[in-house]
Amino acid sequence: MQFIGSLQKKYTIGSFELLSKTAPIQAISLLILGPFVDYYISKNNILNYRFSYIVILFLLFSCFLAVFANISQYLCIRRFSAVSFQVLGHMKTICVLTLGWLLFDSKMTFKNIIGMVIAIGGMVIYSWADELEKQAKIASHDIEKGLTDDDVRLLKDEVEHSPLKAIEIEQCKV
Repeated sequence: MQFIGSLQKKYTIGSFELLSKTAPIQAISLLILGPFVDYYISKNNILNYRFSYIVILFLLFSCFLAVFANISQYLCIRRFSAVSFQVLGHMKTICVLTLGWLLFDSKMTFKNIIGMVIAIGGMVIYSWADELEKQAKIASHDIEKGLTDDDVRLLKDEVEHSPLKAIEIEQCKV
């Protein structure tokens, strides 16, 4: 992930441009290697499968979701830290497992449920720890400026009760 983010910065390319360069390579490699891997895993040849309109519709829907997942992934690479990116990846996995269970009647095992609970618990703990770190940075920054907690509270109260704030609120109502 860091490598992709650094490439984006180095060549000053956006998420969609990077995706447009990598997607064809990914698609070709999947078209070439996919049937062999599928046969190795399932011992079934894709050419022997009987396709119906419903199957094709779900394949297209699956492709749409994959494109959306890739776009969202490339949009996040540059904007978030590596840990945040991994948290998003785990959330995507939880969504895939849940949608597979709801839409395709795949088994939801105890192991899957425990994994999801642990992942969500980890996300909550990470968010909590990250928020505490941000608050500590803000507090240390305020202390460096020589402001006490009372000074900061007074400044916030003054900003909230300022005449300009009242004008902004009135403009939002209009």
